[in-house]
Amino acid sequence: MEVVVPFSPTDPKTRLSEVLAPAERREFAGVLLDDVLDALSRTRGVPEPSVLSTASLDRDVGVDVVVDERALTPAVNDVLASSAEPVAVVMADLALATPTALRRLFASDADVVLAPGRRVGTNALVARRPAFRVDYHGASFVDHQEAAAAAGATVSVVDSHRLATDVDEPGDLAEVLAHGAGAAADWLRDREFALAERDGAVHAVRRET
Repeated sequence: MEVVVPFSPTDPKTRLSEVLAPAERREFAGVLLDDVLDALSRTRGVPEPSVLSTASLDRDVGVDVVVDERALTPAVNDVLASSAEPVAVVMADLALATPTALRRLFASDADVVLAPGRRVGTNALVARRPAFRVDYHGASFVDHQEAAAAAGATVSVVDSHRLATDVDEPGDLAEVLAHGAGAAADWLRDREFALAERDGAVHAVRRET
């Protein structure tokens, strides 16, 4: 199996702009990537992943980095088309991912295994049917179910809070602080983020320094 982790180091996580400065967003995106790579490295039976990056990285992440400047969909589809073995795609911002959660993704023997995100995206997948292709625009989880059916593939869905939680918006930071045990949660705490109740909901709030 080939395992790829798509990553964009150039101006990442723009929806976090209201709480993180540009340099912080770049650093935080790298920390999220580190957490995902660490979780994969501790998942028994999973081969070493490669990072599919839109640009060269300025540091060693401990695995091979393949640079593809194209958008996510054509870059991943090129991997699917060129690989002679099943392909797993795990997004680089799954701060809550653990080996236990990832084993559920890899344990299914369905032709296409999908781990949906909370906003109807696709946070991780395994594709064993060569004809299957991805489309990460819009409601990709729905689109990927339809694409699998069109390819005559069996489908399994992994219902996992840890794999469903990608970190894109300020509200997602509370999930990292509440449930995360990796570098991303530590990074936020080091920068004075903490959980606080506001307007009847729990948020990640940055203390004034």
